[in-house]
Amino acid sequence: MALSRVCWARAALWGSAVTPGPFVTRRLQLGRSCFAGGAPRYLFPRQLLIRHFWTPKQQIDFLNIYHTLRKQSHSEIMNYLEKVVPLVSDAQLRWHLKDLCTKIQNGTHPAVHDILAIRECFCSHPLSMNQLQASHMKALSRAMLLTSYLPPPLLRWRLQSHTTVIHHLDRALAKLGVGQLTAQEVKSACYLRGLNSTHIAEDRCRTWLGEWLQISCSLKEAELSLLLHNVVLLSTNYLGTRR
Repeated sequence: MALSRVCWARAALWGSAVTPGPFVTRRLQLGRSCFAGGAPRYLFPRQLLIRHFWTPKQQIDFLNIYHTLRKQSHSEIMNYLEKVVPLVSDAQLRWHLKDLCTKIQNGTHPAVHDILAIRECFCSHPLSMNQLQASHMKALSRAMLLTSYLPPPLLRWRLQSHTTVIHHLDRALAKLGVGQLTAQEVKSACYLRGLNSTHIAEDRCRTWLGEWLQISCSLKEAELSLLLHNVVLLSTNYLGTRR
């Protein structure tokens, strides 16, 4: 598959500026296998069990419940962002963040430049990776299809590590080109990044993934908390996924 070239030829794609360690390498190998079909397996381990022991109807019911919980976490995250707007020190950034939250809560899909306009909000208190509250990290974990039942230090470490891996994959995907991915790889890539792509047309998924990559590849390491929140910001209202 095209995506395997991303995972196994990552050194050539990234260049000498990036040297992934053992953790990143292992996650990339796992990420390679997850694109074979359906939801990413290493992010959704229970699926490996229920697919063998549950009937098709039971599996569908479980996934519907899971997507409902994911939507609930999206609402929690948006509510939290609105709550911390007054805590942002820069007045202009505060205005941009409030405006973005209002647009999303009113059902508008934000433009790439609207999201990048608030990137500096995620470098310091209260939205930097090291400043996130435990309850907020739990909601972010659920939105990323990760278990939230861990102590806060482990939640923070795991979210940061997971976001770093996705950021590295994004840079490789951008160099390869979304057009090189198969339809199933595109849908799985969207699912991994927060979009429930099950019932979205392939061309629309490619458009969304392109928007994600524009944002991701514009971010520095200190701004990766924005990429973590982008799971909600970019996917909540895309083609009616808010419903």
